[in-house]
Amino acid sequence: MSDSLMPVYNRAPLAVERGEGAWLHDTNGVAYLDCVAGIATDALGHAHPRLIAALTEQATKIWHVSNIFRIPGQEALAQRLTEACFADVVFFGNSGSEAVECALKAARRYHSVAGAPERIDVIGFAGSFHGRTYAAINAAGNPSYVEGFGPPLPGYAQLMIDDEAGIAAAIARPTTAALIVEPVQGEGGARALSGAWLQRVRRLCSEAGVLLIHDEVQSGMGRTGRLFAHQWYEDAAPDIMCLAKALGGGFPVAACLATREAARGMTAGVHGSTFGGNPLAMAVAIAAFDEISKPETLAHACAVSADLFERLAALATRYPDVIADVRGKGMLIGLKLIPNNRDFMVLARDQRLLVAGGGENCVRLLPPLTLTFDEAAEAVARLEAACAEARGRLAQAA
Repeated sequence: MSDSLMPVYNRAPLAVERGEGAWLHDTNGVAYLDCVAGIATDALGHAHPRLIAALTEQATKIWHVSNIFRIPGQEALAQRLTEACFADVVFFGNSGSEAVECALKAARRYHSVAGAPERIDVIGFAGSFHGRTYAAINAAGNPSYVEGFGPPLPGYAQLMIDDEAGIAAAIARPTTAALIVEPVQGEGGARALSGAWLQRVRRLCSEAGVLLIHDEVQSGMGRTGRLFAHQWYEDAAPDIMCLAKALGGGFPVAACLATREAARGMTAGVHGSTFGGNPLAMAVAIAAFDEISKPETLAHACAVSADLFERLAALATRYPDVIADVRGKGMLIGLKLIPNNRDFMVLARDQRLLVAGGGENCVRLLPPLTLTFDEAAEAVARLEAACAEARGRLAQAA
């Protein structure tokens, strides 16, 4: 690795060169079955022809101007997004962290313009992940991300997902502005929240005048088999939603969606972005949205996911000394392990299978929504080989 790079990543010894669909090829020509997909980003796989065509066509026209001008692609994508969900308005950024920052600012600004500037508190949850910017790490509160960056920001607190009484009390406080939650936790261990949990929190927030923010950066854009994860349940929609990752199918683009009421404080000059919503990003994101939102794409993701969960449950039965639990929703799947998850990721990579890490000693499978049934079976076969190796090592260590 180059000494010119900041050593902030614990990189795997794998240099990638090209990809197609669910497969990555390294610089030595070795093919890997990619169940990381850019960490739930390459939802249509690598080198999808529709995305290549959109990128190529737009690249010959204009890449970037500025948000001081109208950008027709923004208007087109915003219309698609708002017609597909609860939201009325959209702000475009470049990353999930930026979408979260916009959401947090919108929530506090909402109360400020309503004459309640004391309402600044944001409720988050242990095990959550909202990005790496300063407000985002404080919203999640993960000690390993906030340590060493000075005092914590005021107005942020984390509760346990299962603390019903604590959540109700925190929402009812007169200084609470918003609650932020991932409907399916990603880095926190692929934990899918129940419809009852999401509906209860929605009701409590509405009663208290608290804004509900859903971080669907990882779970949105078809990842769970619905366009947005909360759409599996009635009466669970948030006031503000954060999107990124799969929104651009691998191209950097993010969005903060909100009802018109929740966004009433977001007036001219209070927020902005230099690159957010640039023409190049919008062209690719429109193509990605149109492909992901197709009923056949979502139906395929649901069917392959069901097949994967069935195969993984059987695998866990065969290897109870390796796999403690199979969890998640759709194509956001977690395996809670008994051996160290980082060690297991290496064993999987030795089988030419790429998986992601996660909290609670999980590994995550985040394949493209276009994964075939044969590729799903191949992924589980390679996982089984890794499980067999892990079992052997556990036996040797005993």
